[in-house]
Amino acid sequence: MHQPRHRQPGAGSNGSAALAALILAVLSYALMQTMLVPSIGVLQKQLHASPVAASWAVLSSTLLASAVLTPLISRLGDSHGKRRVLIAVLLVYLAGTIGCAASWNIGALIGFRAVQGVALSILPLSFGLIRETLPPQRIAWGLGLASGLVAGASGVGLLAGGLIVDHTSWRWLFVAGGALIIATLLLTLRTVPESPETSRAPLDLPGAGLLGLSLVAVLLGLTEGPSWGWNSPAVLGLFAVCVVVFALFVLYERSCAHPLVDIRLLAHRPILMTHLGAFMLGANQFIFYVLVPKLAELPNGLPPQAAQLVTYGFGASVTGAGLIMLPGTLLGLPASSTAGRIEKRFGPRTPLVLGLVVSAVGSVLMALLHAAVWQVVLFYVVVAVGAGFAMAALPKLIHNITSPTQNATANGINTVARTVGGAVGSQLGTAILTTWAIDGTSLPSGRGFTIAFAVGAAVAAGGALMALWAHVRNAPATAEAGADHTSAPAMAADR
Repeated sequence: MHQPRHRQPGAGSNGSAALAALILAVLSYALMQTMLVPSIGVLQKQLHASPVAASWAVLSSTLLASAVLTPLISRLGDSHGKRRVLIAVLLVYLAGTIGCAASWNIGALIGFRAVQGVALSILPLSFGLIRETLPPQRIAWGLGLASGLVAGASGVGLLAGGLIVDHTSWRWLFVAGGALIIATLLLTLRTVPESPETSRAPLDLPGAGLLGLSLVAVLLGLTEGPSWGWNSPAVLGLFAVCVVVFALFVLYERSCAHPLVDIRLLAHRPILMTHLGAFMLGANQFIFYVLVPKLAELPNGLPPQAAQLVTYGFGASVTGAGLIMLPGTLLGLPASSTAGRIEKRFGPRTPLVLGLVVSAVGSVLMALLHAAVWQVVLFYVVVAVGAGFAMAALPKLIHNITSPTQNATANGINTVARTVGGAVGSQLGTAILTTWAIDGTSLPSGRGFTIAFAVGAAVAAGGALMALWAHVRNAPATAEAGADHTSAPAMAADR
């Protein structure tokens, strides 16, 4: 049942102070998401690690942990108060970050990076608190700003990570991240009020376990596919386990009194298409996160004989690759902040459709023209601006089609969908470059980049079609006081 709570002081009449804290929380996650990418080679050398182990430390362990934990933590936020759970998450995140900075070998770093996986749940908790803290007329703007930072800060993270790795120790990546988390904690404790209403219910631990196992299986298959072989029994077996366990999860959730995920809501077209749109957006984003730095850095770092075979690329450093992506990052953020105005004028699905279409156009242009630095800079700006629009639209769409007591859970599922899409996109881009290699070598060919960018365009276009199919009226899910939360999406969405 709903348990009303009185708002705590400190939020301000328009919620600006609380919004600043929540923006800082989102930033603390978003920067760390990509800041470690430039450190892979350094970690291999200084921690005497294999390329696979370094990749697990930078991306895979955190990705797997976050995919498992985020739905469960989001549900805790809905049932026990988003502010209380956010503070707990930030404390665990800080502990993991300190552990990473002090890691004595690659195994310890992988373990502490898995602890940092709790940080992905910062996004749905913050989105839910923005919805509850800001006045109604500022919610769309606040959600657009916060979600836009997720995409915008990624490019800044690459640049900042490159600068830190090039000039100091990789441990300072975590020192900088820890300082940001501490600032977020202090500001959250001071300014963010507790959720005005919660929906207490027992935790669905069996459902969380089944969902987590299915996600681990598919993400492990995607992560290890390039090294194990996509047709290997191990990888095919992991994908089969994912399908079977997810089917068991659906069957269990349908009969559970207090499910982690209400399957009836997933069957509701606007919610399902919003999650699928997030998946396609994540895939498109990470194709470019992988491909643009690789294109910018080649043939830098290759032996002279191999470098002669590579007739493309700009020979940039890690920092130089970050600078190439920086204009897109900086322009993507103001694009996301305007999504609220577009939504009010043309409808809630418009920014998502527009963003994915713009990203598809930028991807096509990149596929056709990427031989000069200015082309990559300009066309990545188009892709990033589209991603900014689309990212801003997702939490607002969730806001429109879910009740307050399910908001963090729904945003958590949406965030996981985008994260899994990112894993698929990064591995898809890598697999294409591996498949279309220069004859007799493992070096990617120019044609491989062209095909990969074209696939990115197809992914974004597919997401736009899914978003068009989800017809959502511009009415909040809480339009009718006292309505049962299971019927709220029916009030807010039009099939």
